[in-house]
Amino acid sequence: MIYLNSEEIISALSLKEIMDSVEEAYKLYEKKDYEMPSRIHVDHGEKETLLYMPCFAKGLFGTKMLTGFETNAEKGLPVIDGLMVLNDGVTGKPVCIMDAKSITMLRTGAIGGLGVKYTTPENIRTLGLVGTGVQGFYQVVYACMVRNIKKVYLFNRNDEKAFEFAERLQRRLGNIEIHVMNSIRELVEASEVIITATTSEKPVIPADAQLLKGKHFIAIGSYKPFVREFPDELFTVVDKVYADIEFAKEESGDLCIPIEKGLIHSVDIKTFGKLVTGEIPFEESSKGTTFFKSVGMALFDIITAEKIYKRAVEEGMGTNLKL
Repeated sequence: MIYLNSEEIISALSLKEIMDSVEEAYKLYEKKDYEMPSRIHVDHGEKETLLYMPCFAKGLFGTKMLTGFETNAEKGLPVIDGLMVLNDGVTGKPVCIMDAKSITMLRTGAIGGLGVKYTTPENIRTLGLVGTGVQGFYQVVYACMVRNIKKVYLFNRNDEKAFEFAERLQRRLGNIEIHVMNSIRELVEASEVIITATTSEKPVIPADAQLLKGKHFIAIGSYKPFVREFPDELFTVVDKVYADIEFAKEESGDLCIPIEKGLIHSVDIKTFGKLVTGEIPFEESSKGTTFFKSVGMALFDIITAEKIYKRAVEEGMGTNLKL
């Protein structure tokens, strides 16, 4: 068995290979070619959560155990942490332990990038990001891979963190203009596509239907039924709503609350894999005001982890461990 740390995971595959892995997972999801229970939440208080995410697919299985401690941000520690264990599908033997926050960061960025690829017109040039934490960085990087983004607008409650994030992003993206905004309203006004990656329990996007109309939204943050980043007003003007998995309709307040209020109907929320497989054509999926909600699933992790593990073995990466 080998252990792969964060640096090894990030260097094992290109970002395109990560995105291809996530697309493959979407196709498996639509074919129902996997075994995966709904994600298990274990909450301790209001700010501390353990997520348990097992999955069996493609002759192997794995489990991601992820912690979400929101107060860690105040301590200078990662809000998300944990381990991914990959097992041989024939013997059940554990073959690899990986840093889970890196897997999550990379595949979640790819999820957002695919959201931009399939739900926005090809000629968009402006992107807004609300929430400049660990997840936000790769959201922007992947978005800029799939669209010719010219300007990126950022907002974070902590200005210092926002400017640090902007400098890091500038080093990565080069000539793209990057601006830190004074308010989320200004960010939404300036952006054609808006990605939210926050831990806020209450909507961060302005409750202004006319402001939101015609925009494209990628929602990454909310993964609990009482947590939402978007206001009711969005669902009075939205034309198309997509979710990465069916369970998102129950797990995220950004979907289950509007459903409960009758603002949207569950049957009208389409799974994103239908865009990847072509069942819903791009000409249809990117028109009007669009909203894509991702809560993530273990299938993303296991397909991505398998490819990282195989590359690591080929390249002699990792630290050998004995149980």
